[in-house]
Amino acid sequence: MVYLLYSGFAGRSDRRAAVAAAVVAGESLIFLANGASCPLTEPAVPLGGSRAPVTDIYLPKWLAHNLPALHVPLVVAAALLHARNRRRKAS
Repeated sequence: MVYLLYSGFAGRSDRRAAVAAAVVAGESLIFLANGASCPLTEPAVPLGGSRAPVTDIYLPKWLAHNLPALHVPLVVAAALLHARNRRRKAS
């Protein structure tokens, strides 16, 4: 996501940005297809894991619980930046 934003601001909508976009899109689709929860939670619980988000370990609680809401505007911003770059390149 960071690379997508960086390359969008830098005006670089190239193959690397497309690969990064595919990774972000794939990860987002998997997350959404799993009911907006991590798909690794189910296999981890029988092995002794908890249902609590792992992000709570290293992020402040308010940030960990709002990650999806923060991620969506970043994805939209990256998409708009790269669309702008493609339009500039086409003209």
